[in-house]
Amino acid sequence: MSRPTVQRSDLAGWAGYGYCASHSRFFWGLRLYLVCTPTGMPILWALANPKIGEREVLAAMLDVEAGVVAEHDGILLISDKGFASKPFERQLAEQGIELLRPSRKREKARYGEPMLKKVRQLIESVNDTLKGQLDLEQHGGRTFAGVAVRVAQRLLAMAAAIWHNNKTGAPVTRSLIAYDH
Repeated sequence: MSRPTVQRSDLAGWAGYGYCASHSRFFWGLRLYLVCTPTGMPILWALANPKIGEREVLAAMLDVEAGVVAEHDGILLISDKGFASKPFERQLAEQGIELLRPSRKREKARYGEPMLKKVRQLIESVNDTLKGQLDLEQHGGRTFAGVAVRVAQRLLAMAAAIWHNNKTGAPVTRSLIAYDH
């Protein structure tokens, strides 16, 4: 988007410029933060300006939804290197959450790191489902409320499919093929 278009947008003030490392490009919009179960079921989500730090957004999500954290013991949160910070890990530990992430350069290998590649594949497949089958990036929202509702629609559709597939004993719970008309 051109700068004048961005300044006229109803998303101005909410959205911002960010960088997507996986696509090696800059974008204008909002960043989706998603916390899922190991089966890919969305538990918490938030939309934030891409300039806000990942740790800050996750901390706010966990503060707002403190009940979800309190209901579960021994939460293992798997993340990427962007969440690396000793104070942040201490803050999570105080809430009873263990952070599992890859080690940074020149950092010794962390506990549980060998299993991260398989788990990372799960995380990417959840993102691929949202982008590929549910067209998350082509939402068409022009206001913050419009974007939030359209993202919520897609997350709810994925959650409903996972729940239904689980209840019917489908071999792959996150598959949306049966609902693809």
